[in-house]
Amino acid sequence: MGARRTWFPRVHCQDSEPPGPDCEREKRYAELFDQLDLNKDGCIDIRELRTGLAGRGISRRSLERLVQTGDTNQDGVLDFEEFTQYLRAHEKQLKLMFSRLDRNNDGQIDAAEIQHCLHGIGVDISLEDANRILLRMDKDGTMTIDWNEWRDYFLFNPLTNMEDVARYWKRSMMLDIGEQLTIPDEFSEEEKKSGYVWRQLMAGAVAGSVSRTGTAPLDRLKVFRQVHGFSVFKGNVLSGFQSMLKEGGLRSLWRGNGINVLKIAPETAIKFTAYEKIKSVMRGSNETRNLKVHERFVAGSLAGAIAQTAIYPMEVLKTRLTLRKTGQFSGIADCAKRILQREGVAAFYKGYVPNLLAIVPYAGIDLAVYETLKFAWLNRNIGVADPGVMVLVGCGAASSTCGQLASYPLALIRTRMQALALEKEAPKPSMLALLHNIVTQEGVAGLYRGISPNLLKVIPAVSVSYVVYEYTRIVLGVDIEGRRAGKGKG
Repeated sequence: MGARRTWFPRVHCQDSEPPGPDCEREKRYAELFDQLDLNKDGCIDIRELRTGLAGRGISRRSLERLVQTGDTNQDGVLDFEEFTQYLRAHEKQLKLMFSRLDRNNDGQIDAAEIQHCLHGIGVDISLEDANRILLRMDKDGTMTIDWNEWRDYFLFNPLTNMEDVARYWKRSMMLDIGEQLTIPDEFSEEEKKSGYVWRQLMAGAVAGSVSRTGTAPLDRLKVFRQVHGFSVFKGNVLSGFQSMLKEGGLRSLWRGNGINVLKIAPETAIKFTAYEKIKSVMRGSNETRNLKVHERFVAGSLAGAIAQTAIYPMEVLKTRLTLRKTGQFSGIADCAKRILQREGVAAFYKGYVPNLLAIVPYAGIDLAVYETLKFAWLNRNIGVADPGVMVLVGCGAASSTCGQLASYPLALIRTRMQALALEKEAPKPSMLALLHNIVTQEGVAGLYRGISPNLLKVIPAVSVSYVVYEYTRIVLGVDIEGRRAGKGKG
């Protein structure tokens, strides 16, 4: 391979090729090859592609598929001939897709044409969403996409048909309704019937389980500070961990994590089912009507409230198990049995009202900040593909932090109400009375007690969720763009 040097990209139009567009195309391929061949050995490998195309938001899986498709001699890299051969074939496919979208044959694609085409393959989006898709590719600000913009946007993404493009676009149409649990919006009927929806949701549940387990020690410290912070845990995060380790050893840091993980699956299933039903009610007789952003937010918030109502007893159990001392309960069933015997069924809904009230500010601010940051990035990088994982992680961490800051006082009050029964003969104040007591005795800062470990877990929790989510989708048979993946690791 050492014989192939940088002279290879300096190609001239062959005699058999007419001058003009084909010549310009070959020169463009040569320039791209030279830019991507970072070590100048005449070949491009997967590492060079990832480095050279890092700003385009293309997944590793897509780049691996690009190399596999173009690598005709199976040596694991692309030489100049393989590179240009792949791009020629891919441009032909892109041209066919462009022509299919361009219904009036004016050489431009507008938002209505995007909406119409996606509707034809079972993906219904609003004109507003179609405009958002268009803006990512519109480099010249004309609110239309010409062939050059279309080609440049998808040139290195190995999508082969409009169904692939629709799934690629749909990745960004995710409705976040709190706690880093996202609901992919507007699934097609085919995807619902094929089981794709539930594989997607299962990937989210697995990601949530791994993320919560990884950050469980910080979550336990947060709960301890929320309940006992003013009287017991006055030190920093490190002293809090030392106190827990002294009382129960290393395993004690994960108390309450079991039930916290167990509640993910039912909560996700109920949330998604309720969301679909609420959307159907909102559409009424017009089943094809696209919901507006505020309507989807209302549907998401209501779905979150329904799911929280159904699984709330598990939230109470999680708090009690998190706060338990060594030997206090033998397990989840024993904890539930004792609560039922001593306090009755009503105990399983202590703190329910502040928990419900916290859903709207958390979900609303989280979603608004996430969308604002993501589209601010897209507007600053016009013509670039979807943000990469690091950008999305940053947006998710910032939005989650803002959502938590807004809803944290309600979350603290909920946790204290859930835990009050652990203290014998302790008064059981109402939500407003507890709020007054905290502000009077601890000041406004008391409403944010325990927030430091909570903020510390945001970035690792969001990062782990994204990484595990993407890899779990591949394992379950659905790759990054939503297509069925082949067997093996890929």
